[in-house]
Amino acid sequence: MYYLFNDGSITLVELSHYLGVEKPTVTRTIAKLEEMGYLEPVPTKDKREKRMQLTATGRKVYQEVRAAIDEFEKEILKGISEEEQLEGIRLMSEIRKNLIQGEF
Repeated sequence: MYYLFNDGSITLVELSHYLGVEKPTVTRTIAKLEEMGYLEPVPTKDKREKRMQLTATGRKVYQEVRAAIDEFEKEILKGISEEEQLEGIRLMSEIRKNLIQGEF
């Protein structure tokens, strides 16, 4: 929902690449969110491509959840400087990159 809120619409293939998960996983999740009324298909010229966007309800739910997440993050990061937070983000990015590139 974050990606859709910020970028408007996305294909299932684009979303699976962004999330780093298989397309069937994305397809099931998208179907559930569509069933819940949070997503809707966007008409495209290519019938093989399924592009989705947030509904008004989906945008509202995202904003409510985002506000709760922001408040939670503020609480758990209390006493940690912005510089320390940025270093933590950098380290986690390196770990993620190593996991993606690694052969385990």
